[in-house]
Amino acid sequence: QVQLVESGGGLVQAGGSLRLSCAASGRTASSYYMSWFRQAPGKEREFVAAISWSGGHIYYAISVKGRFTASGDNARNTVYLQMNSLKPEDTAVYYCAAAQRRDSDYAVANDYDYWGQGTQVTVSS
Repeated sequence: QVQLVESGGGLVQAGGSLRLSCAASGRTASSYYMSWFRQAPGKEREFVAAISWSGGHIYYAISVKGRFTASGDNARNTVYLQMNSLKPEDTAVYYCAAAQRRDSDYAVANDYDYWGQGTQVTVSS
């Protein structure tokens, strides 16, 4: 089992920044991807960023590339999402997720085994 707890969400004006954190506990060493997804009201959950936990590769959705930076701290079992130049369309509940299968597709929500409770990010115009 892996437990994930997100923090750092809030209300920010367009152009501002926020940093999300996801603290992982449990069998984190068996996680292949640690990732961020988001879900806006009335929309499907969408991929934001993924970290290959052992390989160190990082992947981004086109919509956030160049504005968001994902990072991980193995020693603290924590992943971060630094969000800059935020736009109103970034408003959503942001979720941390862990996938434990090597053949997982990092961008597919259904391939993830564990999810955090989510943290709300609201960007005002």
